Amino acid sequence: MTKKILMLAGDYVEDYEAMVPFQALLSVGFEVDACAPDRKSGDTVPTAIHDFVGDQTYRETPGHQFAINIDFDKVNPADYDGLYVCGGRAPEYTRLNKRIIEITQHFFETNKPVAAICHGIQILTTARVLEGRTLTAYVAVGPDIELAGGTWKNIPADQAIVDGNLVTSPAWPGHPAILKEFYKLLGVEISGN
Repeated sequence: MTKKILMLAGDYVEDYEAMVPFQALLSVGFEVDACAPDRKSGDTVPTAIHDFVGDQTYRETPGHQFAINIDFDKVNPADYDGLYVCGGRAPEYTRLNKRIIEITQHFFETNKPVAAICHGIQILTTARVLEGRTLTAYVAVGPDIELAGGTWKNIPADQAIVDGNLVTSPAWPGHPAILKEFYKLLGVEISGN
C-alpha cells in the first residue's frame, strides 16, 4: 500500500522547499497531496526564491507556480501517513488559518512523522506542539521556538535534527538530510551501491 504524505504550502512558499521535496517524495513511491488554504486541486500558488547575496537577510525573487493537487476543504489528516511543512514566506500567514493548525496538531497527537523546514516551523510554534522538543529552523525563527517551549539548535543549513516523530532543517541546502530522516520515520529504507 502506498504511503500518503500531506504537504502544506501557500502563496510565496520557498520554491525549492516545495518543489524539491514534492518531487523527491514522488520519486520513491509516495503519494503526495499538496494543499494551501483557499485553494482547490488544479490551482497554483506563486513561489519565491530565497538566496543570500550579501545582505543581512535573504533576498526574495519570484520563483515558479507550484501546483496544488487537492482541495484544501477536502483534506482529512487521518488519511495521511506523514506531514511535510514547507518554508518560505507562506507560513507567516498560513499559520493564522485555524484548519492548518488543526491539521498540524493531528499529526503530533497521533505521533505520525512530520518534516518541517526553514520558516515552516512557524506553523508548529503556532500549533503549540514544540514543548520539550529540540529542533532547528531558519535562525530568525529560533526565538519563536524558544517561546513555544522548544529548544532551538543553530546547525549548518545542510543538516537536520530528529526528535521523536519530528525532523527539521534550517533551509533548503538540508534537503538530503531532512528527506533521508523523514524516509526513516516513515519506515522506508533507501539503499544504494
